[in-house]
Amino acid sequence: MSLTSPFLDVPAMGDYACDWALVDVETSGLIARRDRVLSVAVITIGPDGEQTGEFSTLLNPGCDPGPVEVHGLTIERLHGAPTFDQVAGRLGAMLQGRVLVAHNAQFDYDFLAYEFARARMWLPVSQRLCTLALSRQVDPPTDDMKLGTLAAHYGVPQQRAHDALDDTRVLAGVLRASLREAARLDLPLPLVTCPPRAESQFTPKPPKTPCAYRNPGRLTPGGPLHQGMKIAITGETTHARAELVGRAVAAGLNMMTSVSRHTSVLVTNEPTADSAKARRALAEGVPVIDEQAFLQLLADVRPGTTHEATAVRIAPVTEPEAAQVGSMGPVPTTTPAVPIPEAAALPPASPCVSVPAPRQSELSASISAKPLVGRRVLVLGGVHVDAAAARTRIVELGGSAAINLSASVTDVVLLPGGEGDRRMKRITALELPVHDLHWLASPTTTGQGAVALRPQEPHVMPRGGVINLPMPHDGLAPEWYVTASWSPQSDCEIDVVAFLLDEDEQVSSDDDFIFYGAPESPAGTAHLLTGGPAEQTIAVDLASLPPATRKIVVAAAIDGVATFGGVGAIQIGAALGSSGAPLARATLDAATTERTMLLVEIYRRGPLWRLRAVGQGYDHGLDALARRYGVDIAD
Repeated sequence: MSLTSPFLDVPAMGDYACDWALVDVETSGLIARRDRVLSVAVITIGPDGEQTGEFSTLLNPGCDPGPVEVHGLTIERLHGAPTFDQVAGRLGAMLQGRVLVAHNAQFDYDFLAYEFARARMWLPVSQRLCTLALSRQVDPPTDDMKLGTLAAHYGVPQQRAHDALDDTRVLAGVLRASLREAARLDLPLPLVTCPPRAESQFTPKPPKTPCAYRNPGRLTPGGPLHQGMKIAITGETTHARAELVGRAVAAGLNMMTSVSRHTSVLVTNEPTADSAKARRALAEGVPVIDEQAFLQLLADVRPGTTHEATAVRIAPVTEPEAAQVGSMGPVPTTTPAVPIPEAAALPPASPCVSVPAPRQSELSASISAKPLVGRRVLVLGGVHVDAAAARTRIVELGGSAAINLSASVTDVVLLPGGEGDRRMKRITALELPVHDLHWLASPTTTGQGAVALRPQEPHVMPRGGVINLPMPHDGLAPEWYVTASWSPQSDCEIDVVAFLLDEDEQVSSDDDFIFYGAPESPAGTAHLLTGGPAEQTIAVDLASLPPATRKIVVAAAIDGVATFGGVGAIQIGAALGSSGAPLARATLDAATTERTMLLVEIYRRGPLWRLRAVGQGYDHGLDALARRYGVDIAD
């Protein structure tokens, strides 16, 4: 394929002009550490937009090809194809010195990284660009963010979906159109730095077998152990630690690597030792016994109560429920121009509703009651508390509060100092309506017909709002992607993390803490994905969570002395699958001094799963938040 016209029809390409290596892989499964690449295609494009190279090949993975009905690559078709190590050198030469581009780039990057590691080579990629993340920034009015949907939106022809070479050619057209839109909006590219990596460094440990029993509480003096009790061990032991843990797990006990208020007993031969676990046990009043007493109690562990065997079910949507979405009560007749919410207290949850959100006809019917329904409003300038109050008012009026300029922004509210924002020049060029603060007291909108609505707009959640997670048409429990994004920062880094919690709101083990150092749970049920320097995603497979997991808490933390008051709002989008358009969206503000922030909770309610937009900030750091949920943090 040759791109004969300039890659970007803009006079100054700047950061948009790079040496690109567009990549697509077809694989035998979805887990990079386990599954294999079946075919790979690479197209290289220079800064001037001209294609400089093209390579594609089938690969013999030496294993079952997996979902043939998806990729069409049978054992017979792959027979005689080269192995990955035979083409790794050529692929490496095409990737060297270029920005790797893919749709859902972390997927392709991870698979290539593991394949290069198996071939005893480094993946020569220092930066990658995800067109999925770029599309989320641009925010075109499409049903979803799938490659085929974006191709249709931008008029890029697609011949054979799930064919690596054709998908890469389609990707070239989508990248070209997306970069043009990014340039029009003056958006920074979500480039991700990719340090060298080896397979052993990123292969998760074998998963801990989840304890099948609920925690019955603490060991009573002279009483027996019960299945489900949480046991921690510290210090030197006479028997091998692995033997003690194995015998305890076989008896139905829950072996922990840390001590919390929910620990049933600490086992140590040195009760006065100055270890972190011993100090925490003393502070929390956790019973302490020695190894010999523990072995005696292991001989007679009493039966426990199993975790509730709840079948995972996602809430179906009924017409009455769907009608609730987008109608969150009448606007008060008398309100302050911009009410400022209490920063320290979480408001009562909104009535639980089910998505999807109403379609355009329902939106039109709601405009009289909620004048900003269907509008996406960007607030510029002001101190953080005033900007936060303005965004709260926008949601009260039925609108969606934006934090970055995108194709879906319909209005701009200018607070003091906002006229100096670098985006104002582009906002003026785009001829977007600009309003002052008083507009939010009684907004009037113009150009309603110019609003580019999706066939299904995301449900706007207020702080504390709750929704039932809907069931897709095929009835299968989905993988949910919770994406957090913020305004690009130059003086601090923000980390998104997740905690998989039991009924005591504690992790069952440290492996249930998902963060930059351990981006995947051992069983593969939760992942941290990086889409750019101002976007991270937690993906959770609800169907594969163990019964002990009752809640997933997604949080953000700032590394260093900066606070969320300086960062501003965090935008949350919840979507079905990696390429789904957000079904729900929230814009969350902490107050001024917070360094950690609870963003979202996904929790079981009977047979259903629900999602709550939390927006609660704390002054302490990530280590204190992790300890709160029972994660062992070294002093």
